[in-house]
Amino acid sequence: MKDSEIRLVQDTFNKVEPIADTAAELFYDRLFQLDGDLKPLFHSDLQQQGRLLMKMVATAVDHLSDLDTLVPVVQRLGARHKVYGVEPSHYDTVGQALLWTLEQGLGEHFTPDVASAWANTYGLLSGVMMEAAGYEETFAPEAELSVT
Repeated sequence: MKDSEIRLVQDTFNKVEPIADTAAELFYDRLFQLDGDLKPLFHSDLQQQGRLLMKMVATAVDHLSDLDTLVPVVQRLGARHKVYGVEPSHYDTVGQALLWTLEQGLGEHFTPDVASAWANTYGLLSGVMMEAAGYEETFAPEAELSVT
């Protein structure tokens, strides 16, 4: 990732963090709109799940400049998600829901450059997760940028 993309992701996440609970709710609502079959994968309280999601995103965003630290964490996450029943196609759906949520939360700050930076970030991290889970497919950010 380029330094400019890392800065964009970090700067825009700082704008989303104050509305983290709302962003998580928007994310899960959109995720289940896109694929209702994913709902059974979430056995816990969605509010708690949302807090965990936002904490993980915050950790990832904070460590984008330190991939030596971040990658092992993301690899473990990918391996765990396979055990939970996450399949390769789910990563695309999550990516779409993430970009849509960011667009809603950031409003006018969700520029094409921001969308691209987040798509590239998600592509990188989901690729690491999928590889750790033994999957070969990856998120295709260029196909998802037009999703609104």
